[in-house]
Amino acid sequence: MTLTLSHPGKFNAMSRAMWRELKVVFNAIQADPEARCVLLRGEGGHFCAGGDIAEYPSFRFNEAALRQFHEDEVWGGLQAMLDCDVPIVAQIEGNCMGAGVEIASCCDLRVAGASARFGAPIARLGFPMAPREAALVAQAAGNTVARAMLLAAEVFDAPAMLARGFLLQVPDDAEMAGHCEALARRVAGLAPQAARMNKQTLRAIQAQNRPLAPVNIAPEAPDSIASLTTSAYTYADSAEHREGIAAFLAKRQPQF
Repeated sequence: MTLTLSHPGKFNAMSRAMWRELKVVFNAIQADPEARCVLLRGEGGHFCAGGDIAEYPSFRFNEAALRQFHEDEVWGGLQAMLDCDVPIVAQIEGNCMGAGVEIASCCDLRVAGASARFGAPIARLGFPMAPREAALVAQAAGNTVARAMLLAAEVFDAPAMLARGFLLQVPDDAEMAGHCEALARRVAGLAPQAARMNKQTLRAIQAQNRPLAPVNIAPEAPDSIASLTTSAYTYADSAEHREGIAAFLAKRQPQF
């Protein structure tokens, strides 16, 4: 089956409604015994350009609302993807930024066109990546790439992400659609029960090595994700946070 991220005019930036729908859709796929493979792509030549920043002033400056957004809506969608036993192929074109990198990190096989671009330049917006989301990206893309994205607002091209192991293949842009469809068909034609069991095994290994969910981490560890999550959203009403978002919406440089 094919799923398409669609937010016309915004390079498929994720709205709050889209995050909630992502959870519903992947929970349904997990419960569907006939599902064999998911091909996830974006509409209009882009994968996902991040979050819908136009929505941010309505909730991001309140700590409780900000926590609810990241821990329930965003992580709810990402966790549903991570929990899905059906193989997920990502067809990545154009912009894959912020939320796009997070969504791609939940996919099993990632293929990107040669002109695709990857990053999470949210430091320009005056806020950090939520702890579990940062752990997810670091786990999938590597610690060096995650640090460069988050601390230096670095943007990587597809060949660089291929060299770092985040991508499986980088076909020419013109060949992307056919290449990914062929890969998804090949996956779907293999034993579905074996695929689900392999994903369960790989997920268990991954969780043992670098768990993402706070419930799996010793709360007494001072630098654990669990402890970070308790204070992760205290920046909600900060001047830096407000300035970053205001500057983006006004199309000007932020003054930090």
